[in-house]
Amino acid sequence: MKIKNLLIAFIVLISNNLIAQNDAISAFLLKWENSKNYLIEIADAMPEESYNFKPIERQMSFKEQLLHIRTNMVWLSETYFMNENFTKTNKINPTTKKEIIEELTITFNKVSKIINQTSLDDLTTKVDFFVGSKSKLQILNLLQDHVTHHRGQLIVYLNLNNITPPKYSGW
Repeated sequence: MKIKNLLIAFIVLISNNLIAQNDAISAFLLKWENSKNYLIEIADAMPEESYNFKPIERQMSFKEQLLHIRTNMVWLSETYFMNENFTKTNKINPTTKKEIIEELTITFNKVSKIINQTSLDDLTTKVDFFVGSKSKLQILNLLQDHVTHHRGQLIVYLNLNNITPPKYSGW
């Protein structure tokens, strides 16, 4: 009987862990950490003297792309997910490669903390967004999609500078 109870307890613990890894927030946070690491590798791959590179005049520079990614992460997470336990992020103007990478890392980590405190039920909450009403789950997806969109552009910037981009890590 004792073995049977231990076996049941073990199965319940494993099941709860598997379920937790498959909910939308846990899945996002795992992907978000990988996204952070990949973007930081890309930011690090570009030499600092090329941070002002842009393929054509109407596009953002490499540096501007990175700062735009950061600004969007701050805006989406703090506008739609932040609770009273967090202090709003100050506007910044990093100038060096090192400062930009540090700010990206800080911002990715802050987004993780904010999203980690969001309940699964809250993801169904509708919010006013500039293109109409959206669920917080849609905003969560936009957070990742926006990073991916601009990261793809940064990979092109690296290739145009004859720099081999870091190997993709999707999960």
